[in-house]
Amino acid sequence: MKSLELIVERIILSSRWLLVVFYLGLVAALGVYAFSFVLKFLKVAKNVFIYDEADMILAMLGLIDAALVASLIVMVMISGYENFVSRFDEADAEVSFLGKLDSGSLKIKVASSIVAISSIHLLQIFLNANQYSDSKLMWFTIIHLAFVVSALMLGFLEKIMAKPKSDTPKP
Repeated sequence: MKSLELIVERIILSSRWLLVVFYLGLVAALGVYAFSFVLKFLKVAKNVFIYDEADMILAMLGLIDAALVASLIVMVMISGYENFVSRFDEADAEVSFLGKLDSGSLKIKVASSIVAISSIHLLQIFLNANQYSDSKLMWFTIIHLAFVVSALMLGFLEKIMAKPKSDTPKP
């Protein structure tokens, strides 16, 4: 019975390598997204003298949004691989951030990135507010606030979980 238990444990532990497929898929998605970013940038560069100030701000917000999404993908790939699959062998001073994101801090960084991305989308919507009904604007704002509250709650919970616990009661 003990040998069967060891086999099951090895299979379960080895299954973490299936996550590599997802991380490689994210690498491919990042490549496709980088190509999309280049096309957006070329469109902005081509129209730099045509866009008015509001259009240029919207275009720049779109590029910033793309950079934040790409950073989020990289953050999830690196920390997910480090936390769940294997440590990077080539981690030197150049990539000193590797291994410093545990699952709790990753959740907070992801939530913060989602709030930042949502903020940019909300700003883009408000810059084109005349294209939206008041109820849609209200719902976009409520959804954004839900992201903000979720991020704050994750941060609060992480802070509570990180507090050292004392086994002995204080006199």
